[in-house]
Amino acid sequence: MPTRPRLLIISISRIVSDPRVLKQVRLFSADYEVTTCGQGPAPDGVVAHLEIPSDARGWVDDRVALITRQYTRAYENIQGVAAARHLLAGSRFDIVLANDLVTLPLALSLEPRLGVHADLHEFAPREKEDLLGWRLFVAPFLRWICRRYLPRVASATTVAPGIARAYEKDYGVPFGVVTNAAPYADREPQPVHSPIRMIHSAAGQRQRRLENFIELMRDAPPGVELDLIVMPNEPDYVAELKAAGATIPRLRFIDPVPYAQLVELVAGYDVSLNFLPPLSFNHRHALPNKFFEAVQARIGLVIGPSPEMVSILEQYGLGAVARDFEVDSLRDAIASMTPELVAQWKEAAHRAARALSAEEQNRGWAEPIAAIAARRAEAAG
Repeated sequence: MPTRPRLLIISISRIVSDPRVLKQVRLFSADYEVTTCGQGPAPDGVVAHLEIPSDARGWVDDRVALITRQYTRAYENIQGVAAARHLLAGSRFDIVLANDLVTLPLALSLEPRLGVHADLHEFAPREKEDLLGWRLFVAPFLRWICRRYLPRVASATTVAPGIARAYEKDYGVPFGVVTNAAPYADREPQPVHSPIRMIHSAAGQRQRRLENFIELMRDAPPGVELDLIVMPNEPDYVAELKAAGATIPRLRFIDPVPYAQLVELVAGYDVSLNFLPPLSFNHRHALPNKFFEAVQARIGLVIGPSPEMVSILEQYGLGAVARDFEVDSLRDAIASMTPELVAQWKEAAHRAARALSAEEQNRGWAEPIAAIAARRAEAAG
């Protein structure tokens, strides 16, 4: 029997709790000898795991190198990159799947026999464009990586069509799209609750303006309640949110659950709120995990006018779109809900669940990686 192609999946993240990377591992472990290099323990299904220390940052610490534009030095001094390079010394692979721009130069330096596929989870050159210091010093570094290394990949993917178009326009590299879809869940829509149960989950970061949801519920329409799941990214901010919401009726903060349990939790609600003010290019083109988790949970969606989400929501009839990103517009969209309308959204999610599942979206990875692997047969022939 011929040996399976040797595939390295690299990500400076905790892979066992990184939904996107974990889907890659599960997708490829049957047909490839998958080695992972990332933080945390080994995910199931791999032949080997090289563990990057959890305190090794995946970001630039050498500010002098950034300011003076010594970009090779800046890159080599990234803690996570240096740790991964040490772990991978002497290893040989047929294919490398590089997650996020920070792993791309490293992946190419490994010189895999067949090629590198880049999966970029954001439009990196504009990720924090709302911050002046970031625009002045970090963005040029990321554009340097894009110009220097993206043309050398065998193929590339990203999370949303608008981001793919931006990479293609700025760097001349074609990109496929693999959304952050959730795995297919075989379940039925549940009856609408009274009051209508809404949920929103998010990273606890000030830039996400989660206080909008507290303001929403201060004068909420009758017949609705909201649960918030807020990750403790910025503990002081999360504490402020909880204090501000403590006296508001029909608003609760609930604890996060493991990713594997999330769809089951969300299925106990009626509507997911996906309302992300467009503070940056990536926010404008957001197509987040929780959008697809709501579909697999068979619940409705109320969103802001984010173009990527609007396109899919309107195509499948999954919910309502607020006029703009003001709290009053979100409140109006919620006020227009009726139990009958929410039930229709739930049925629409049920009809769309297969098409919008990870199993369908993952073809966007399977096909380009298979094309790279096919080079082995060509070389052997």
